[in-house]
Amino acid sequence: MQTDSQTEPGVFAFSPVALVRSCFKSKFGIPRQPGLVAEARGSIVLQPPYNQPNAVRGLEGFSHIWVLFVFHESLRQGWKATVRPPRLGGETRVGVFASRSPFRPSPIGLSVLKLEKLNIAGQGRVSLEVSGLDLLDGTPVLDIKPYLPYTDAIAEAQGGFAKNAPKTNALQVKCSDMAAKQFDMLQKAGRQDLVRLCQKLIACDPRPAYQHEPQRQYSIFVEDYELVWQAGLENGQAEILELRKSTTRKPRRASDA
Repeated sequence: MQTDSQTEPGVFAFSPVALVRSCFKSKFGIPRQPGLVAEARGSIVLQPPYNQPNAVRGLEGFSHIWVLFVFHESLRQGWKATVRPPRLGGETRVGVFASRSPFRPSPIGLSVLKLEKLNIAGQGRVSLEVSGLDLLDGTPVLDIKPYLPYTDAIAEAQGGFAKNAPKTNALQVKCSDMAAKQFDMLQKAGRQDLVRLCQKLIACDPRPAYQHEPQRQYSIFVEDYELVWQAGLENGQAEILELRKSTTRKPRRASDA
């Protein structure tokens, strides 16, 4: 952590300690909270001068970590005093500090991720493999802390308007003939993990709360692919149309987060 001595009193400037390498290449489709899709994996790559084995000594004994990060693609949009959380249908406004909206006065996020493995390949090459990811590729990380079950998990905590976990099977997912063939090829190539990830991302229903138009097509950019899908004519259904090699990172429909 570094501070800029030229800043005004009470104003702090921090340098990222790491960057996220994520399966998610655009914002639309990313799970709205960490841990909802266990198959969502990536790595946290430490940056100089923090990319040294001593900086993560002892971390292998923890199953989960707290990751403090910057909503770097929300910086230009500023903030508002009230926001419309997806959990309230995108219609009811609450105070920004009563939400996890990325459009904040200080656009800092906090995620608890499962630590799968420490990768230490000598001085200057240190990374953390994580799962349950909800972060965009290239996200700057400000700090990493171990998750402590005895104090971080509070059994009697109240969840306000989000007291229940969101449904991870909100949509029943089926595949077109083309998508079924593509998934079959991936499975034969040993990429069952990617097939499960694609299906679970859509099952979570990543559409904005106010945008439930039947048969509207969407794209999710995951790894090196564009996952094309559409909502069904009936509520609660979705169809994967195609999984094509990605040539762009811009989604067809962007989430309002």
